[in-house]
Amino acid sequence: MADYTADHARAGIEAKLPKLDTWPNQYRGYVITTRFPEYSSVCPKTGMPDYGTITIQYLPHKDCIELKALKMYLLAYRDLGIFYENAVNKILHDIVAAVRPEWCVVRGEFTPRGGLTTSIFARWPERSPSRKTGGKARMPRGKSR
Repeated sequence: MADYTADHARAGIEAKLPKLDTWPNQYRGYVITTRFPEYSSVCPKTGMPDYGTITIQYLPHKDCIELKALKMYLLAYRDLGIFYENAVNKILHDIVAAVRPEWCVVRGEFTPRGGLTTSIFARWPERSPSRKTGGKARMPRGKSR
């Protein structure tokens, strides 16, 4: 088994990335889907590049993501050592924190590595509101409403 450490597992999660600017939403009840087919980052274990397509879909509430800021944010992953799973979840977390949408889904579809393709799917809220959360959707870890 490879010698993966806790540092490998946490790599990139706390990275400071460009701010996700927003603008005031003028309409209700529509979905925004943005695809970024040029995603790249670096494996924190091997240092090898990772490539893929990131698809972001959300139902805006009060704000929308400014697309140039989103592009600069996603390009900042290029030299970041981060696992696929962490990247997709960090993108979701940062988008939810910036625009507080009704819901958001981030999907990462990564190019083959070692004969395997990997897709990561993360959504917010994590599941339908329940009695356990008091009927309120939960923010990603570390954020509160």
